[in-house]
Amino acid sequence: QVQLVESGGGLVQAGGSLRLSCAASGRIHSVYAMGWFRQAPGKEREFVAGISWSGSSPSYADSVKGRFTISRDNSKKAVFLQMNSLKPEDTAVYYCNAHYGAFIDPRGLQGYWGQGTQVTVSS
Repeated sequence: QVQLVESGGGLVQAGGSLRLSCAASGRIHSVYAMGWFRQAPGKEREFVAGISWSGSSPSYADSVKGRFTISRDNSKKAVFLQMNSLKPEDTAVYYCNAHYGAFIDPRGLQGYWGQGTQVTVSS
């Protein structure tokens, strides 16, 4: 089994910043993609950002491009999401995802999930 634990969520005013972290443990493959998804109340879970095993080729949802940056530290089995210029519409529970393979599946159909961390952006 693989465990993913997110941290870093909280309440922030519009225009502010937060940094989310996700640490993986357990029987994780040597090559795995990691990413972030989010789910707002009454909405389906959606892809936010993903990063390949090598750390190259990050991918982002159009709604967060230019504001969010994903990165990873393989030595710590961790992935991070730096969120700047936050907007009220970014309010959601953010989930970390990890699965075997070089590149993230933006459909969110593979792998393991964390328990989620709440991000609330006030206007």
